[in-house]
Amino acid sequence: MLLAALASVIAVGCSKKVKETPPTDTGASTGTTTTPVDDGGATRPGAYGPNDLDTDACLRNRVVYFDLDQDALKPEFQAAMACHAKYLRDRPTARLRLEGNADERGSREYNLGLGERRGNAVSSALQASGGSASQQTVVSYGEERPVCNEGGESCWSQNRRVELVYSAK
Repeated sequence: MLLAALASVIAVGCSKKVKETPPTDTGASTGTTTTPVDDGGATRPGAYGPNDLDTDACLRNRVVYFDLDQDALKPEFQAAMACHAKYLRDRPTARLRLEGNADERGSREYNLGLGERRGNAVSSALQASGGSASQQTVVSYGEERPVCNEGGESCWSQNRRVELVYSAK
């Protein structure tokens, strides 16, 4: 009985395998073939396209402001980070430069470091929402690129920022 079972297992294991061939097209051929094109996901329903950077209210918000000597992202910018992270997911060819800035107070070296920490904070928030780190670059300008040159808190607060600049959409 054991010999019969062993012989049947060997027979099944040694059975001839048939090579499958793909079906042939019997219909009329046009002579052209189509290859799917990677459009970065723009044709998926609900996916962002490059034009959305200028038309979508959430994506138009490309400046994140910070408190004095702080690099922590304020809660009011979380929704914008989620939108930009979704854009990066939907558009794998997009590239985003995060430009960190500081106001004029503090040494040049301190402000360059602070601008970089702020850029990294925005990058971390984007990654936490699903944005790819490989699509992002952090640059710090410190106090070198102010948007306001007057004195006082209302002016300084405009300079404590990270700008989101898309170099490829």
